[in-house]
Amino acid sequence: MTVISQAPVEPPAVTVRRQTPSGRIAMTLAVLGLIALAAMPWWASTGTIRSVLVLCCYIAVAQMWNLLAGYAGLVSVGQQAFMGAAGYALFVFAQTLGINPFVAVFLSLLVPAILAVPLYFLLHRLDGPYFSIGTWVVAEVFRLVASNLPLVNSGAGMSLRVMSQYSAFERNVAMSFLCALMLLVTLGGSYWLLRSRFGLALIAMRDNPVAAASQGVNVAKLRFLIYVAAAVGCGLAGAVYFMAQLRINPPSAFDPMWANVAIFIVMIGGIGSIEGVLIGSLIFFIADRWFGEYGATYFVVLGLMTLLVALYARTGIWGMISKRWDAPWFPIRRTLVDPDR
Repeated sequence: MTVISQAPVEPPAVTVRRQTPSGRIAMTLAVLGLIALAAMPWWASTGTIRSVLVLCCYIAVAQMWNLLAGYAGLVSVGQQAFMGAAGYALFVFAQTLGINPFVAVFLSLLVPAILAVPLYFLLHRLDGPYFSIGTWVVAEVFRLVASNLPLVNSGAGMSLRVMSQYSAFERNVAMSFLCALMLLVTLGGSYWLLRSRFGLALIAMRDNPVAAASQGVNVAKLRFLIYVAAAVGCGLAGAVYFMAQLRINPPSAFDPMWANVAIFIVMIGGIGSIEGVLIGSLIFFIADRWFGEYGATYFVVLGLMTLLVALYARTGIWGMISKRWDAPWFPIRRTLVDPDR
């Protein structure tokens, strides 16, 4: 019998596409936006810079909450604890210890990073709503401690008088660069993480943590790392925000409004997406500027909007857009492309 050997059949050549035309356009606009942010002192007024800074803080805090709830499955209502801790650390380093305030911004991030480690090991045993309540209790404990701690002037709060040695233009330059850096770290860092191999694990954990764990994903470790990273991101937003305010006290430092804002932004824009955070932040920022004067009525309307979206459009505005047009701004999917087609 004659055996006819056959050459091995090579599999068809395919390439993996990770970028899209819409993503390239969005990336170009993002770079231009960061440059415009850093250059604000040369084209924008002080009032505009302060408004943009607040918007950037909304985006940063919302994206950190989005990572926690949208990927790690940790629904926190107490991220203001890390904002206040970093804000107070900034004031102590700069005003009490005499460290350069712009250097103190980065040193202050050590405080939420250090605090997040024992807090996570305390809270991770809680599940679902109990975890959420636990994070709120932690934030309230932080507020009570700050209200009775002489180092931070107790309930009277602190002022960042050291900033008076810098001119208004120098402060605007610093605030503008910090805004650009904050978005680069929170949004850019999140995008980089989601496109890495850890991003695949996060997406799997988001969809089904039990199934992800059965496939070798270390769910506990990933949740811990995301919790610490979100604490540092919120701490950066808190340090930048209170440096611009030049004043901090316990009620403002640990204001639960920040958690409410983050939840509203992510729920309205679309949980589990960076695009949704940007859309939700713009909606809240515009609504706050136009209708914030109506007080309680304004908050009731925002609450009803969040409830309606949660009931009838769980993927948010971006989810509805992406169902109609497949044009992601920050693509994280891997698509196989056959070059012969």
